[in-house]
Amino acid sequence: MQSIIYGFGDPISKIAFEVTPVYTMMSVRYLIAFVVCAILFRKRIMETLRTVPVRMWLIPGMCIGLSYLLNNVALSMTDATSVAFLRSLSVVMTPAFAFLLYRTNYKWQMILIQVMVLPGMYLLCVRGGLSGFGIGEIIALAAAALMAGALVFSKNYLDVVDPASMTSLQAGCSAVLALIGCICFEGGLRLETTTGTAWLIILYLAITCTFLGYLMQNLALTKISDRAVALLQSLCPVMTAVFALLLLGEKLSAGGIAGAVIIVICIAAGAIIREEPDV
Repeated sequence: MQSIIYGFGDPISKIAFEVTPVYTMMSVRYLIAFVVCAILFRKRIMETLRTVPVRMWLIPGMCIGLSYLLNNVALSMTDATSVAFLRSLSVVMTPAFAFLLYRTNYKWQMILIQVMVLPGMYLLCVRGGLSGFGIGEIIALAAAALMAGALVFSKNYLDVVDPASMTSLQAGCSAVLALIGCICFEGGLRLETTTGTAWLIILYLAITCTFLGYLMQNLALTKISDRAVALLQSLCPVMTAVFALLLLGEKLSAGGIAGAVIIVICIAAGAIIREEPDV
């Protein structure tokens, strides 16, 4: 569900970026999401702030905030499909981080499946229309590394921080980071050119992609491993390609279609294989 939501969010973000500066849009988006969280989960947030060590929500909050901020900066600089491909490299970064940080067990079959996702993503986005490798692509790659960190740290700390509080504090960290970027690079909020359509897009991104997206991710991490979540998120570039075609006219080649099929097959195979318990 999260991948479908984000797949639709990427191309419509590019539409909003045409009339609203990127940091301004991100600031408003994350502020709205945080306000919604504060209204719904105020008591849980306050309890978490009083009783839980700061690092347990600040580290995953900063990772996910920087990841999505950089992701949207990349979206304003290059093709939506290119960004989706590079962001999905977190599928192989996540198990590497999980092993290095927490020495987690991992079935070799799952490693093979996650490696096999890469040629699928290559076909989908490179053969399917990747425009090149410039600063936008570098930023998207950094976003992938930060997302892998967010998944690994969130999985570890969600034993102590409840998903609602984690979602709220992640949205708050995202808002703070976006506001800092807005002040430094845009001189403050610049909403004078924002149209009614752009406002509707911002509301969708705030409520659906940020509030519900963050919450879905955290709830999923309480049930399955961080590596499984990363694998399932590989579906995002497939959904992005579909919506980018419908909304932006970014067409896939035959190779791109083949890549999408490979990704779906890998996700299905990953769902069949049971993982060993973490240690």
